[in-house]
Amino acid sequence: MPEVSSILSSIVGPDMAGHGLETVASYPVAKTEVLHNPACGTSRRLLTDLAERGVEVEVIEYLKTPLDAPQIKALLSQLDGDISEVVRKDKRFGELGLDKNDYVTVASISRLLVQHPELMQRPILRIGSKAVIARPIERGVELLGL
Repeated sequence: MPEVSSILSSIVGPDMAGHGLETVASYPVAKTEVLHNPACGTSRRLLTDLAERGVEVEVIEYLKTPLDAPQIKALLSQLDGDISEVVRKDKRFGELGLDKNDYVTVASISRLLVQHPELMQRPILRIGSKAVIARPIERGVELLGL
């Protein structure tokens, strides 16, 4: 049973830790969101894969509706590992003359992504209090426990 509790806690949040599986139905299920860029093939593949698995998600097109600084800071707190991975070091990053070593803190990353939301890595799958950069998409599927 600890494995089930661990999985449930990671999906619905730590408030649920210690509740038996039989009581989960009486609690709201954590919202599943995908921060999505329709121009990104990986992002489209993640949405297709989740739909095929019957997972309902709220799609947030972050280029149409950019995140503000508090939302980005919250997102960064939900990611495990190196938060600097959320910044795309692509052609656009280079065109702006940016240095990856300048974007390793919550403050510097949030300032950058508010100003240049196109530099946010995608897709990002968020479930409750956990988030993962779903590159490859299997990282997102893993977070869901599928």
